Amino acid sequence: MLDEKQLTKTTIMKQTNVKSAEGKLGIMVVGCGAVATTFMTGVLMARKGLAKPVGAMTQYDKVRIGRGEQKQYLHYKDIVPIANLDDIVFGCWDVYPQNAFQAAMYAEVLKEKDILPVRDELEQIVPMKAAFDRNYAKRLDGDNVKQCATRWDMVEQLREDIRSFKAEKGCSRIVVLWAASTEIYVPINEDVHYDLAKLEAAMKADDREHIAPSMCYAYAALKEGAPFIMGAPNTTVDIPAMWQLAEQTKMPIAGKDFKTGQTLVKSGFAPIIGTRCLGLDGWFSTNILGNRDGLVLDVPENFRTKEVSKLSTLETILKADKQPDLYTDYYHKVRINYYPPRNDNKESWDNIDIFGWMGYPMQIKINFLCRDSILAAPVCLDLCLLSDLASRAGRFGTQTWLSFFLKSPMHDYTRGEEAVNNLYEQHTMLKNAIREMGGYEADEEMD
Repeated sequence: MLDEKQLTKTTIMKQTNVKSAEGKLGIMVVGCGAVATTFMTGVLMARKGLAKPVGAMTQYDKVRIGRGEQKQYLHYKDIVPIANLDDIVFGCWDVYPQNAFQAAMYAEVLKEKDILPVRDELEQIVPMKAAFDRNYAKRLDGDNVKQCATRWDMVEQLREDIRSFKAEKGCSRIVVLWAASTEIYVPINEDVHYDLAKLEAAMKADDREHIAPSMCYAYAALKEGAPFIMGAPNTTVDIPAMWQLAEQTKMPIAGKDFKTGQTLVKSGFAPIIGTRCLGLDGWFSTNILGNRDGLVLDVPENFRTKEVSKLSTLETILKADKQPDLYTDYYHKVRINYYPPRNDNKESWDNIDIFGWMGYPMQIKINFLCRDSILAAPVCLDLCLLSDLASRAGRFGTQTWLSFFLKSPMHDYTRGEEAVNNLYEQHTMLKNAIREMGGYEADEEMD
């Protein structure tokens, strides 16, 4: 007679068609700064039993499967085969040559006591030369940079990096994660970005205006059979040409911009206003940040990329066409200010002007003193593990169910599709995807 735990496991194994997570999973991170090293250090410490991966949905969240007497709440790994932390191997690219231990110490996000136990492993993570164009991040000036004749040459060198890393580390699968700085804003150009053949032609013609370095990383990853995750608001995979490539290579893509601090609060709090049928006059958001990301975002062209991402959240939650009395012509402003003394300890202020019964005004103030990389690290882990899961489940193209982790979820704007930014609806999408891949019914609906 099987006990309940054995019965549950047996049932799940019979129901899921997802390929098992056998072998090593290589996570190749673009950028070896505060976010990347906090992510890497946390994973290495967690698998030694010296830290807890708090904030990681893949490690803590539970999903209900079944109804009535059949109802159970299970961790993701008990529904679908998630890669084990012990099987992760890290690699990275960066414009600065310091290894991950040196970079983690320099970032000053974590205390020495939380870095030193995995020093040996971190020192072995040495950045490969980055594919970099200083015009896209003028505040960065490292010398660990590839010499590329053209954007196509940049792609080819990155593809070779991925192949070499996979072979040298004995990885069975690779995921590529962008955790580098925000690039300058690249407006979508239909003549280049709407068609894969035209995108490739632009790369070969060395069109540096329309082809950002991040696009070369994404192209190289997808061509090498690796899911690609865009953790910044860059115009990278959020273009039809990359969607075509993801379809062609049968690889999943996800982005844009890790949802960590202020936007996490906004995507969770705006639904409260909407659900309660309160009106909105204005929402002013400002941040102070002192790490390398803050330095880069101090340049107006780079901030514009972030601004577009952060401004998109409210407009898809509180919509005038649904409630014209409540959400017509509200004012939404977002600001980020570089403030070196705070380093990675970001602070955000939100002033929300709302109105209620008979139009009487009220205010809400939110002051979130957070740690940027501490919030981003579990998001990195979840996106990597779930993108790898999607690949093994045969899911390719834009993974809308990963919107929960992203500020500006990808969507097909060429067909008038809207992004889902409501945090609770995003969680429903995430849970339903886990259920489906586990062979269960996607039994929650969004209104």
